[in-house]
Amino acid sequence: MDGEIGTEELRAILDDVEENGEQGNGDGGDESVRVVDIRSPGAYSRGHIPGSENVPLQRLVDDIEQFEGDDRVVTVCPQGKSSVQAARLITSYEGFDGRAESFAPGLSNWDGPIEKGGDSVEQGEDDEGPQAPF
Repeated sequence: MDGEIGTEELRAILDDVEENGEQGNGDGGDESVRVVDIRSPGAYSRGHIPGSENVPLQRLVDDIEQFEGDDRVVTVCPQGKSSVQAARLITSYEGFDGRAESFAPGLSNWDGPIEKGGDSVEQGEDDEGPQAPF
């Protein structure tokens, strides 16, 4: 694992996506970034960070080769604990040469927009946040 990132760095990554139409590294560079939510599909559909993709932890274990060739992966979970393990797993895969980081605050402490059923809303505005973490 290459460390943990906080809210401001994740916001910068997501801003690059919004501005450039593709995922960047948060500093305007060319590096691609995948934001990977490791919760169950049900938890993910109840609320997730816009631009993230759902790769439940068990699927991540079974299909680790999907990260081969990625430049940077940021893992997200409810409290920032399981995502550390997921980032370590990705880093340990010999076909992965990029950076794998965990979103330290966890989804429960994310104060940005949450996407549900295809709609994005500001957390706290008609949104109680995600339901049970797993």
